[in-house]
This record gives sequence, structure tokens and C-alpha cells, in this order.
Amino acid sequence: MNLDAMDLKILTALQQDGRISNLELADQVFLSPSACLRRVRLLEEAGIINRYSALLDAEVLGLEVDAFVQVTMRRDVEGWHEDFALALQQWPEVVGSFIITGEANYLLRVRARNLKQYSAFVLEKLYKTRDVLEIRSNIVMQTLKDTTAIDVALLLQ
Repeated sequence: MNLDAMDLKILTALQQDGRISNLELADQVFLSPSACLRRVRLLEEAGIINRYSALLDAEVLGLEVDAFVQVTMRRDVEGWHEDFALALQQWPEVVGSFIITGEANYLLRVRARNLKQYSAFVLEKLYKTRDVLEIRSNIVMQTLKDTTAIDVALLLQ
């Protein structure tokens, strides 16, 4: 799908407020409500908008620990990737998981109420997972930028 300037305006507005009414959105981007709704539905059907959600504030909810964890696996055992990928789906502490380049195989973003809960996750879940060779934790001290929004300016470069 080729995105035009109007699509980019719609995407920007929806990323700022996913609950905006179609009428308000149409007014904000200077379209008729029917044309605006048609464009939003096309963006959804194309998979560009793949869902709407509420963003929760982890700190307000009492999740004080935010950590990035590099996990290196033993690669000489068949099924190591599939087994680990399946295991991490069961861990509510893992809020993001990525296959990465470099020495480690995975980068996990882990949330916990406190260091005690984080330690329990590492010791009782990660270290006890078959084929885990090494774990390196990086605890976030201060967040400078954390967004789910994609700046549409990236699409124009």
C-alpha cells in the first residue's frame, strides 16, 4: 500500500490517541467522516494498523524493575530455539523478546515489582531453562525515551 500525506496524518493522530472518534479524527485531518473511516479501514486491512491497545504505566502499577537481559543458548542441542521460544511465552515477566545479532541469541525486556521478584525470575525460570548457557542482565536506571509510536518521518526518508 502506498501511503500518502493524508494516511500519514491519520496514522500520527491515531498513535497519539487510539480512542479518538472518527468524527474528531476526520476534523483533525480535514477529511469528511466517511472518507476518513474508509482510509482507516484500508490501513487496518493492509495490516499497517494491526491493533489498538491501552498503554499501562509500569511505575504507577508498582513495577519498579525494568531490565534488558541477554540470553546465550547452547546451540549444539536440537530444538534449542523452539524450546526457548515456547518457554518465554509462559513468563509474564517478559514483556519483549527479540532474536539478536552478536554473542547472545536473545534480548529480553523483563519487568518486575522489585529486585527480589526479578532475582526469582532469573534463578527459578531463566537459569532452569534447558540449554541456557549465559545470562547478562542490564537494569534500567533511568528511561530517556520509551515509545511504541513510529514517527512517520521515517517513512519519508
